[in-house]
Amino acid sequence: MMITRSKKWALELASKPETGMGYQVVSIVLVDGRRFDRVGVVEGRICEIRGRKDIPFTEDEIAQIIVTHDKWNFNAER
Repeated sequence: MMITRSKKWALELASKPETGMGYQVVSIVLVDGRRFDRVGVVEGRICEIRGRKDIPFTEDEIAQIIVTHDKWNFNAER
């Protein structure tokens, strides 16, 4: 499952530098206070969370996206 960003998040993240070509690594804070670190956002889509096989939230639940550039080799973990 992937989540495509809405215009709200697209504009905010577009103003931040990329972690690598075409992607950003972010932390996502939900409105209920839960936080997910090392989230891969590739070409506008929330693609994966390190250590998880799912994305356990919807875009409506996101309160904040923080670009961290906290890299990991997500291709090696697949």
